Amino acid sequence: MKRALLLTMLSALVFAAGGEDAASWRKAEPGWTYEWPRDHAVHPDFKTEWWYFAGNLRAADGRRFGYQVTFFRQGVRAPGERAEVRSRFVVDDFKFGHFTITDVNAKEFHFSQSLLRGAFGEAGFGDLHKDARLAWLGDWSLALDKDGAMQLRASDSARLLDLRLESAKPWALHGEAGLSTKAEVPGHTSYYYSGTRLRSRGTLQIEGRQFAVEGGSWFDHEWATNQLAPGQSGWDWFSVQLDDGTELMIYRLRKKDGSVDGASSGSFIAKDGSVCHLQLGELRLTPTKFWQSTKTRGCYPIGWRVEVPPLGIDLEVTTPVETQELALDPLAYWEGMIDVHGKCNGQAVNGHGYLELTGYAGDVVGLSSETTRAK
Repeated sequence: MKRALLLTMLSALVFAAGGEDAASWRKAEPGWTYEWPRDHAVHPDFKTEWWYFAGNLRAADGRRFGYQVTFFRQGVRAPGERAEVRSRFVVDDFKFGHFTITDVNAKEFHFSQSLLRGAFGEAGFGDLHKDARLAWLGDWSLALDKDGAMQLRASDSARLLDLRLESAKPWALHGEAGLSTKAEVPGHTSYYYSGTRLRSRGTLQIEGRQFAVEGGSWFDHEWATNQLAPGQSGWDWFSVQLDDGTELMIYRLRKKDGSVDGASSGSFIAKDGSVCHLQLGELRLTPTKFWQSTKTRGCYPIGWRVEVPPLGIDLEVTTPVETQELALDPLAYWEGMIDVHGKCNGQAVNGHGYLELTGYAGDVVGLSSETTRAK
């Protein structure tokens, strides 16, 4: 049933992208003035948006877990086409989400997805003037407390995660003042900011047991109308929290001819929250280990050497669990916990984070009007 629903959703995305005037959706352009909490909420004039959380957690007995929860919005009716209709089943956007838990001790990875139309209010995106919820999918939810903390909840048949997330640093704007370029081809940009160090505390229920957990999380919020360009195949994305109080975000965009897109970039976030934008020429990313999925045959680079010579950064990236692939049909990607150690500005550092690898086991869909039209 879920596979059929996903195929229906993807078919709708292709139809919507190919049949509508792309100019009717707002584009990410220079000049956006960020405001919070306003910009934690939905931006319905843009076609694509997501709220992404990933973190490393520990139980009181030292048991280690990783998690990822993402709420996605994909627009299907552009702002100028939203005339009132009688049917509840005509919606402005599709709502779906991914939820993963990595159990390091057991070397197990669990993933699930939620896909809901929202025709009867069972899924949606909130208006902070009316509702504390930012997004919800059935009993999955993301809400904003009056003190600015976030409440995150996700579950499947065997697992439940319930966390309170408090940002320890200012929100970090990526790219040029929060405008993130995703291709050398003009017009492929997004608005993109992160909470790079969120204190996280709550409960995790897994396989019939409940754990009190705490640790650190990373939050990404991004919205756009076009991201990937037609010649791109996917990306390698790193979020790293170092024990010296700094963070590093890098995305490497890959082209179908095997080269790296010049728009690839990153951000280094200092202890005080200031952000240093990093261009491709300042980054050296070298795969050191590969893992091949038995489900999709995708071959993923799960080990890396990450160097940022201008900042004296030289890190070895490994993962405690290799099998962190979301083998969804018809798309799949690897998203999992990473450990890092090395040097930053000449000083020894350790840390942890998350790594996302897309386009290694099939096409990435839904992020470019041009790409979907070409199909």
